[in-house]
Amino acid sequence: MTVSNRRQILAGLSAALSFSAAPAALLAQQPETQPAPAPTPPQPRFGFEDVVRRAREIAAAPYEPGPNLPEPLSRLDFDAWRDIRFRPERALLAQNGSGFRMQMFHPGFLFTRPVTVNIVRDGVPTPVPYSSNLFDYGRIKFEKPLPVNLGFAGFRLHYPLNDPRIFDELISFIGASYFRVLGREQRYGLSARGLAIGAGVPGAEEFPVFREFWVEAPMAGAERVTVYALLDSASVSGAYQFHVYPDVDSVVDISVALFPRKTIEKLGLAPLTSMFFTGENDRRFHDDFRTELHDSDGLMVHSRTGEWIWRPLRNPRQQAVSSFVESNVRGFGLMQRDRVFEHYQDLDLSYEFRPSYWIEPQGDWGEGVVELIELPTGDETNDNIVALWAPKAPLEPGREFRFGYKLTALLDSSDLHPGGRVINTYQAKPKALGSGEPVTDGARRFIVDFAGGDLAYHLKQPEKVEIVPSIAYGRINRAFIVPNPKTEGFRAFIDIVVEPGQLAEMRAFLKSGDKTLTETWSYPWRPEA
Repeated sequence: MTVSNRRQILAGLSAALSFSAAPAALLAQQPETQPAPAPTPPQPRFGFEDVVRRAREIAAAPYEPGPNLPEPLSRLDFDAWRDIRFRPERALLAQNGSGFRMQMFHPGFLFTRPVTVNIVRDGVPTPVPYSSNLFDYGRIKFEKPLPVNLGFAGFRLHYPLNDPRIFDELISFIGASYFRVLGREQRYGLSARGLAIGAGVPGAEEFPVFREFWVEAPMAGAERVTVYALLDSASVSGAYQFHVYPDVDSVVDISVALFPRKTIEKLGLAPLTSMFFTGENDRRFHDDFRTELHDSDGLMVHSRTGEWIWRPLRNPRQQAVSSFVESNVRGFGLMQRDRVFEHYQDLDLSYEFRPSYWIEPQGDWGEGVVELIELPTGDETNDNIVALWAPKAPLEPGREFRFGYKLTALLDSSDLHPGGRVINTYQAKPKALGSGEPVTDGARRFIVDFAGGDLAYHLKQPEKVEIVPSIAYGRINRAFIVPNPKTEGFRAFIDIVVEPGQLAEMRAFLKSGDKTLTETWSYPWRPEA
């Protein structure tokens, strides 16, 4: 529905109301045989297919980068930009008694491409106009007024997640196609992205951007908010629909339609970005009283065959890419399993409350791989972990590509699968452990703690439990398990020998008879040359 059409309808309603208030004598003069007016046809309501049509149209035209910011904004550093804050009392979406609130991010610093944000009320989208009185600029002063058509860097939605009296941040969209969502008692850590192109290919990565958003104004009592987004880049345009459900584990249902401008060989669907600096399995950096620093500590994959895989994250010396070949993967995610404050000892950053993001594809995603990209980082300020689904077939221009998935933000992932889980991974130089057996030169020992599932039950007869290890590009010297009453599970020891410079891939799980008791631990290791 256009604005002019809506005004015509409102004018018609006003006339009708005036007519109904006319004197009875006037009404009596109307001919009894006058035909009743034809009902006004319902006007179209803005929705996902309108964004799809926009994406299809712009894909047929050359890509145009967004306008440049005024110089005073482009010169802001992070601290100055952060000093510009939205005034909470001017939050949007409060009409109709909605339980949601919207606040805008001011452009500047790294956020140099302003975006348009619309609110959809009664099916009609209306842009949110930029106004300086929406913001508190703190110590920042500008010599000239900023343009009235400036736009925004992004926005965030608030909802009473943790306290019915307080509007907590629920989801934010800012920077390229990045977004982050929270559930109850969670603190921001990792990020999701709309799309990844060329991730892990040096010098070839392209960052599509969300250039326009539409937020449906929720009604009173609504437990869901809907956001539409228009994505654009040199290689592709796309339409996105986000149904956001705030909860203990908040859920985002996502539908996507992509329109390539050119062939895309390396596409990443449902990409996640996180940080792993140091942990119990990777102590390359340990000159800190905080023994672990990470937003996520592992990649979890649920395969089409039903196998669950756990891959601890690392901070490698050079970029590393691991692929888990799949077709129609059931789920994958970057997880934060370690929830023990004493392992982090950070009073401000609360790493133990960083959420895990679990991705569940909707429909047939076909052949492809779950890909994990690990980049080296020298501190905890850089995101150096990427996980995504990479389709086997390239995306070709002239063809529409649709897919959907569900993203869940959670603290406790123990109920995602019923089996035992990996809770610790360590490595050390092997010891004989009293057997008198000599230790092989160059051998490395990996110690893996399995807990949960049915393992506490099997502790009553531990001799029936065995480890099933395997290795590619190396050899296993020995592997054994011992009961671990501290975790109500088992501790596995795997001694391997690998040629210097060779990358080995290890796997191990526990079983009793023919029954698999745990997920599969997966870990790469390369001894220094």
